[in-house]
Amino acid sequence: MKKFFLLFFIFLAFAWAEDPVIDVINKGVVLPKIIVKDTSNLNDANLKRSFYNILVNDLKVSSNFEVVSEGSENFNYTFEYDLARNGNTLSLNVRIKAGGEQKSSQNYTLNNIEQYPFLAHKSVKESVNFLALAPVEWMDHKILIARTNGPKQSQIIMADYTLTYQKVIISGGLNLFPKWANEEQSAFYYTAYDHEMPTLYRYDLKTNQASKILSSGGMVVASDVNKNGDKILITMAPQDQPDVYLYDLNSKNLTKMTNYSGIDVNANFIGEDESKVVFVSDRLGYPNIFMQNIGNTNAEQVVFHGKNNSAVSTYKDFLVYSSRESNQAGVFNIYLMSIKSDDIRQLSANGKNLFPRFSSDGGSIVFIKYLGAQSALGVIRVNANKTFYFPLKVGKIQSIDW
Repeated sequence: MKKFFLLFFIFLAFAWAEDPVIDVINKGVVLPKIIVKDTSNLNDANLKRSFYNILVNDLKVSSNFEVVSEGSENFNYTFEYDLARNGNTLSLNVRIKAGGEQKSSQNYTLNNIEQYPFLAHKSVKESVNFLALAPVEWMDHKILIARTNGPKQSQIIMADYTLTYQKVIISGGLNLFPKWANEEQSAFYYTAYDHEMPTLYRYDLKTNQASKILSSGGMVVASDVNKNGDKILITMAPQDQPDVYLYDLNSKNLTKMTNYSGIDVNANFIGEDESKVVFVSDRLGYPNIFMQNIGNTNAEQVVFHGKNNSAVSTYKDFLVYSSRESNQAGVFNIYLMSIKSDDIRQLSANGKNLFPRFSSDGGSIVFIKYLGAQSALGVIRVNANKTFYFPLKVGKIQSIDW
């Protein structure tokens, strides 16, 4: 078990190499103005207030609107809604109006009142689509968070991006590195220490059952899943040497992809056809990003900026990573680049910004921002040049997946 924790902390070391706070960079952009009007006759004052606040927040985070007060005389759209509750069931009607004319009316039903934030997120997502504005398909997606809650104890929780909804899914023992198993978010992989052996499990959210995938001495972590959901990139260390492996769920074949004498971890598929992988390696004497073709063991350096680049995530031909700034003690920033270009774009500033993850549409990036003893979930709207922060109140974060 000591070897497992040693490798576990090496893996983490590479990642470390109520109202949102909004940082608006492109202040000159003029957005259409929208008001939010609640016509509900709801007795639950807390739910009524929280739902309204989430809707307002979602419209801001979409970066498609400037939300103005209901008494404003100058606005382009009205987001009018009626929320009703019957026991554990919520029903929602949303009307979008422009110039006094109703443009759409959508009805929603939710049979689990605890998940009401997702009802708000979905209504905003679909309203944005109806108005043919920049999509926010990620908005009602769930986030997986592994949090430490005691010595050799960690939980896996599921949350919405604002962290208003939080539910413990896995508890008891050491449960680490959750990774969504498919685009539908109906299952996820995670690592547990099972009978003296690190073991990779798949948890089915429909049946609430966990099934064993494979075990390995040293460590075993699922770092990425392909689009079809039938192949997993895994970091394993059967001889205490972390390397990247490709596991085929259909054939049960496990293929070793790297064979470096140092540390290779955190592999992600990259490219439209997912024929390549990028991963973090210390083969230059410090953590950096490398790439190689599947079926080929020749790795090439991808990032030529910084001396401590880690925690990579990918979307098509793009990759985002955290990098420790030189001459700035303890400062890590998030950077974006394409494997088809030499351009690098800095997405964060100041402080410790770690664990970046692309949204499903590539238009947003979630990450953890540390400010001394405080931490927050950050959401970067890439094309809008805006960053939103949501205070983390879930304990010490070990890893996240979106």
